[in-house]
Amino acid sequence: MTIKPIKTEADHAAVLARLDAIFDATPGTPKGDEAEVLATLVHLYEEKHFPVGLPSPLAAVRFRMEQQDLKAKDLIPYIGSASKVSEVLSGRRRLSLSMIRNLITGLGIPAQVLLQDTKPRRPIKRRPAKRRAWVA
Repeated sequence: MTIKPIKTEADHAAVLARLDAIFDATPGTPKGDEAEVLATLVHLYEEKHFPVGLPSPLAAVRFRMEQQDLKAKDLIPYIGSASKVSEVLSGRRRLSLSMIRNLITGLGIPAQVLLQDTKPRRPIKRRPAKRRAWVA
């Protein structure tokens, strides 16, 4: 068993092929230990080269709805009225702090997902000062 760091895509492919071949190895055996080490190396390589960001708050809410087989009306206790739920799910309304608190405690959606700022702020456009002609 020669194990070395994964540095290239070719190394990655080779390790995945080897891992596939020994995946069902019994833990605690030499092949089982090799599979565990290779899985750790693959995880570290993929985390570095193929990072996965956080989902948007709306995607997280929709995912939780799908997981728990919830309908839009089931979100009323967390978000507010049916019209607010509709606006949030369509992306026309951002989540307020109270909505976020309710979704964290009620549906268990992580705070770091719901609190991220997904829309860039528009720059403030300043009008040039009007020049007044002083008449004497």
